[in-house]
Amino acid sequence: MLKKKLVKVGLIQSKVSNDLKSNLEKTLKMVESVAKKGAEIICLQELYKTPYFPNKKGVDVGIFTETIPGESTEAFKNISKKYGCSIILPIYEKSKSGKLFNTVVVLNDKGELQPSYRKIHIPHDPSFYEKDYFEEGDNGYQLFKHKDITFAVLICFDQWFPEAARMAKLSGAEIVFYPTAIGTIIGEKQVEGDWHNAWETVMRGHAIANSFPVVAVNRTGVEGKSKFWGQSFITDAFGKVLKRASKDNDEAIVGTLDLSMNDYISESWGFLRNRRPDTYKLITDKNIKK
Repeated sequence: MLKKKLVKVGLIQSKVSNDLKSNLEKTLKMVESVAKKGAEIICLQELYKTPYFPNKKGVDVGIFTETIPGESTEAFKNISKKYGCSIILPIYEKSKSGKLFNTVVVLNDKGELQPSYRKIHIPHDPSFYEKDYFEEGDNGYQLFKHKDITFAVLICFDQWFPEAARMAKLSGAEIVFYPTAIGTIIGEKQVEGDWHNAWETVMRGHAIANSFPVVAVNRTGVEGKSKFWGQSFITDAFGKVLKRASKDNDEAIVGTLDLSMNDYISESWGFLRNRRPDTYKLITDKNIKK
């Protein structure tokens, strides 16, 4: 019989206003609420404190940026220390060099800073003008530790890339967290089909293919022409949704994961054992046609 390796994870889904102080205060209360319930690793949504400004061009972003350490890390470190939890904080980082990144910074269970992850895949489409505001991540894929648990964080558009999820797996991640800000563009037809279903399905597929749980955190509400889906979710290591938030409400959710299932599923299905890296060279060819 497998010896269970249990961990409680928390996610925070909420509407975001133009009042940054109010957003921060609300999130602090929600994070503490799941910490009190025993959540050990808590993930916030992408750019948790700011409106999703990349849905417009030409936004003055000066008030949205912060440094590491900075306001967010100072605000949340006492919760980390008090409850012994790790907190994933997605922020708009202004680096020491002055470059701007879409970043997650992680506080460990002692309230200490871990290395940050800067979003690697940056979209640029109508209502997602992210290349206007973010540099491409320059510090690679990162692993984070919570006691004896290793996890990775990928940010929003990263979720569509199986290569990113596989990098997390091969590096040793036992869980992947995806803080996101995604929804429907009001007035635009969904020609391809159900966008929300594709968003959830691709991440559940990453969970299955890599034999690790996925925690996807989305915001909710309407900001300009963006109607965010909410419906944050937690899967097990075979892509089964264990918890799912509502479409429209602020929610602080806790779910329990059994990480002993990761190796069991991976071994049973042979996902890593039967890889053929010698046949994958085309994947890293930058000249591949669109």
